[in-house]
Amino acid sequence: MRRIQFIELHEQPWFPSFLRHQITDALQFGLNFLRTFTGIAPLLQNALDATKSPKIVDLCSGGGGPWLELSKLLQNSGQTNFQITLTDKYPNLRAFQFAETSSENQIVFRRDSVDATNVPCELAGFRTIFSSFHHFSPEQARAVLQNAVNAGQGIGIFEVTRRAPSTIALMFVWALTPFVFTPWIRPFRWSRLLCTYIFPIIPFVLLFDGVVSCLRTYRPQELRELVAELSVFEYQWDLGEHASGQLQIPYLIGYPRAHTSHS
Repeated sequence: MRRIQFIELHEQPWFPSFLRHQITDALQFGLNFLRTFTGIAPLLQNALDATKSPKIVDLCSGGGGPWLELSKLLQNSGQTNFQITLTDKYPNLRAFQFAETSSENQIVFRRDSVDATNVPCELAGFRTIFSSFHHFSPEQARAVLQNAVNAGQGIGIFEVTRRAPSTIALMFVWALTPFVFTPWIRPFRWSRLLCTYIFPIIPFVLLFDGVVSCLRTYRPQELRELVAELSVFEYQWDLGEHASGQLQIPYLIGYPRAHTSHS
């Protein structure tokens, strides 16, 4: 199955911002409810230990990323002194504010737009991207990785979609979940109820974008090819698919070798 660089509706500049935030809120609630990324905590912990970075910069944060749960797991593993900054090209400020308040300010956020291919130099820290790397074309994906390398920052990329028929089939089930969990999504919005139960725009976009996400997701060999084309020599790279419950999470982790025991 070839990778297809098609468009997802909610990432388009013309897509109404209030609907985009509704979509990212729904995505985030579902991923958090299913504890989708908790299984990658050991991978992330190893990378943070290797880089000794006290800061994490989350790119393409959408509805806030998995950090409310992940931060607790990292704390239980002994990583207690770090701060997470949420960023996005189209910041969902209400969701970011909710994450900041719920985390007692361990999670903070940037109000301005942040492009993952050109991260401001003052945003130093280990970079993470959850469920969003497939949005980038190969040229943009290389730019995201090269920008991290040029800044000397580690980066961890984790996807929930895969280019596989079984995962595509799951998207049809996934699109039905808003009919169940929408009343519990926070921050609460009446418009979310309207766009789910009266005019089912949110379930439709979740289905459409979910299938497209699967078709766009990079396979491990393609991630390896992206890394091979970077202008970098002193980086440690690890990639593959990590079993997390019933899911296989495609991932790519890289950081400067100077921070490892092999230096």
